[in-house]
Amino acid sequence: MSLKFDFNNMFDFSVQEHGVSQEDIQEALPQAQKAAAHLKKVLADPASRIKLNLEWAKLPEQKEENIAAISKIARQIAQKYENVLFLGIGGSYLGLKAAQDALCAPYFNEFKPLRKKSPRVYFEGNNLDPDTLSALLKNLNPKKTFVVVISKSGETTETKAALVLVEAWLKKTADLKYGRQVLAITDPESGSLRKRVLAEQSKDPLSFRALPLLKGVGGRFSEFNMGLLHLALAGIDIRKLFQGAKEMFARCSNEDILKNPAYLYALLHFILYQKKDKSLAVLMPFSQTLKSTADWYIQLLAESTGKKFHRRIEMDKDGVENWLADQSALFNRGRTPISAAGTNDLHSIQQNNVEGQNNKVVTFMRVEKFRTDLKIPGKGDLLSGKSFCQLMQLAQEATEWALVTQKRPNCTIVIPEVSAYNWGALLFFFEMATAFEGELFNINAFDQPGVEGYKNYMYYKLGKPGIPPAVTEEIKNKPLIKDPQYIL
Repeated sequence: MSLKFDFNNMFDFSVQEHGVSQEDIQEALPQAQKAAAHLKKVLADPASRIKLNLEWAKLPEQKEENIAAISKIARQIAQKYENVLFLGIGGSYLGLKAAQDALCAPYFNEFKPLRKKSPRVYFEGNNLDPDTLSALLKNLNPKKTFVVVISKSGETTETKAALVLVEAWLKKTADLKYGRQVLAITDPESGSLRKRVLAEQSKDPLSFRALPLLKGVGGRFSEFNMGLLHLALAGIDIRKLFQGAKEMFARCSNEDILKNPAYLYALLHFILYQKKDKSLAVLMPFSQTLKSTADWYIQLLAESTGKKFHRRIEMDKDGVENWLADQSALFNRGRTPISAAGTNDLHSIQQNNVEGQNNKVVTFMRVEKFRTDLKIPGKGDLLSGKSFCQLMQLAQEATEWALVTQKRPNCTIVIPEVSAYNWGALLFFFEMATAFEGELFNINAFDQPGVEGYKNYMYYKLGKPGIPPAVTEEIKNKPLIKDPQYIL
């Protein structure tokens, strides 16, 4: 049984004037068909996929020997170490955390029987809060801890700072051989982390082992690349994950947009954003294990579609497209994603969803079969004899109803069960939907120039050499204003 996309509550027959009409669909179809044809063309060309960062679409087709090699490294690490510490930020953290929460047992780190033969897995390098990393290093044994650092360039401040600190921590017990406890997942050719790998391996071939971040795969789309070692360490079946993703790719290759689940998901949200001012996208899984998957989607949608400029397409001499920012006019658009969780947030954000400004579309994730179930004992009470699964599904249905009665559009992704197969399909569904939404808006969904702003400011303040003069001048000419009279 495959994932299903239930979009009944997106239409005007459910939520009246706040929904999509058949006329809206017919009006948008020519644009959608043009977008689909262009995306199909780009995805079919290997040179374009790599140059434009769409190679993620081919990740589920990785060769068996690649999966086997990564699984072998995972076994070697698991046999020797009790803990594995992953350092990374953005997709290099969010994808891994989403996988662990969805596919591993709850409380995975706390109870050894739940891990089976897997080590404990921790995540750092995703913020600059000193308290979290300090607490972790004080309570882990460095002799029993392996470190995986994930960074394309090696220069991202959060991850770089964590690695320097963790290296010093490892040195205290492993001395000059501590590099044998470090593996880097990084660019195969360039960047400071790759240079470090080459330098360390020239002195000791067993030090700073490395796996490649594949060309043409951006961080937020890279869970099926940089996340594979983590999946193998956690005992997750990578092959089934890829099977689910490939099945979804086949479904999302349907040229009939109204039969293509990911494209239709994007199209309906696009219409509601453009014509009904639904600018907020709430993703609410009714499964605690999928909350981190919703957090992963926040980055995917926000970085991909929140853009300042439209896209201008130019062709190079080889007939390969270049995507440039069309600076002739500001765009400054894109839906704002919000993650929530049912039933937790029915007692928080749901009040605003139902009675606040009608500027949102809620996407539910409904699980049909949980791994376990609990039946409430006793007789005579309203809840007696009911199972937690029943109550969770009823709560999701009730939330749908509450939104529809207040003319609030929503839709549901129905997941048969949270498994490697279905989770692989789910991620690929969202990736394809996001890519298609970028096409509908005519933007580059695979860059993130807005992320560079804070990085450049930090680099300038830290005195990093090589900052472009234009960036330096902008920072000098636009200082932050901190007038004491406006500080209480």
